[in-house]
Amino acid sequence: MRPASSWSLPMGKGPLIIIGGHEDKTGERVILKEVARRLDGGKLVIATIASHKPEGYFDSYREGFKGLGVGELIELYVEDRAESHEQDLLDRLEGAAGVFFSGGDQLRLASQIGDTPIERRIRDLHARGGLIAGTSAGASVMSETMLVKGPNAESYRIGEVHMAPGLGLLPNVIIDQHFAERGRFGRLLGAVAHNPRLMGLGIDENTAVVVEQGALRVLGDGAVYVVDGADATHSNISEGGAEDALSMFDVRLHVMSQSDVFDLDRRRPQRAGSEGKGESGDPL
Repeated sequence: MRPASSWSLPMGKGPLIIIGGHEDKTGERVILKEVARRLDGGKLVIATIASHKPEGYFDSYREGFKGLGVGELIELYVEDRAESHEQDLLDRLEGAAGVFFSGGDQLRLASQIGDTPIERRIRDLHARGGLIAGTSAGASVMSETMLVKGPNAESYRIGEVHMAPGLGLLPNVIIDQHFAERGRFGRLLGAVAHNPRLMGLGIDENTAVVVEQGALRVLGDGAVYVVDGADATHSNISEGGAEDALSMFDVRLHVMSQSDVFDLDRRRPQRAGSEGKGESGDPL
């Protein structure tokens, strides 16, 4: 068994709900119900900052959360980075039980609020136990190294993936979304090859991971893919040309679905209902 790593979230931090995009807002709303349950009637801030044109985002979530017991619902949008210092926008986070990052462009989101008073308020909320959720671009921004862009549905070429700093709410992970639907396996492998100490987390649409106490649990219709390159024995990422296809040996892949759990400390998956047990289901 590999040694435990220092992945556990510090005690006192709230949960993360990281969504692969296109979460159901009109049917069973499984993921939105989980968000609402975690808020326990508290105020939710919908941060539409990732969008260049945010019109309609907030209204869709106001309808999506209707009848789920969420308290006050308020929008937070930053047109320009300088606005991140404005007291009116900071006041919107006052008394919030959670923040929900909507989709759009993750680079816009990180560049508008990274290292600003708004980001610090959000981190303070999370440190006090508040919920942080994000979908699509709002999912990608939660990792410390953020996947910005890369081609879909083809083998990875060494020069094709672009990355940037994220908000780092979930350390040691790099996140991709709309995963199976947009054929993003190659680009996530490429991101892990560039950063083998990080685990790649690919999340399908209408699927989420709930992260708390050093573990993540899968929620929703699709699958979650974990790409672990820590034990890789070879890659051509450093000597290959920009147009060369990636070569990488001994990469671990885990595919998980509804209720499966991944232990971030042990870097191991667990079958649904087997928390606290070994891989065979026997007690640890």
